[in-house]
Amino acid sequence: MIGQEESKVHRISKAVSWVRSNFDKPLDVERLATLVHMSPSSFHQHFKAVTEMSPLQYQKALRLQEARRLMLLRKLDAGSAGRQVGYQSVSQFTREYGRYFGNAPTKDIALLLQKAGMDGASMEHERRSSL
Repeated sequence: MIGQEESKVHRISKAVSWVRSNFDKPLDVERLATLVHMSPSSFHQHFKAVTEMSPLQYQKALRLQEARRLMLLRKLDAGSAGRQVGYQSVSQFTREYGRYFGNAPTKDIALLLQKAGMDGASMEHERRSSL
């Protein structure tokens, strides 16, 4: 039993790695389940147990966090950042961003920059020097 559970956790970690590497592409949960040798229902259950999110929620969180990073550090507008992380619709991106971060993209970025007391270039310098 323990060996099987470890194996399932290992398979889910492979799926998580795949999603992290391909977050900007459409997610086919059935195909991903097959890739890690699980049924779709078992995959969904175990993925949620490990990540506390469904595969689609996990992908969405990765996309939104990366879009936020792109807007902060590369000064991309919301539409460009949304498209770069895989959103087809700017309005869908804006809605999901607002739900996830609590503010529309433009307002959120302005507040973050204001809190940090710096512009995006300074934040990128800070990020690189902390690596």
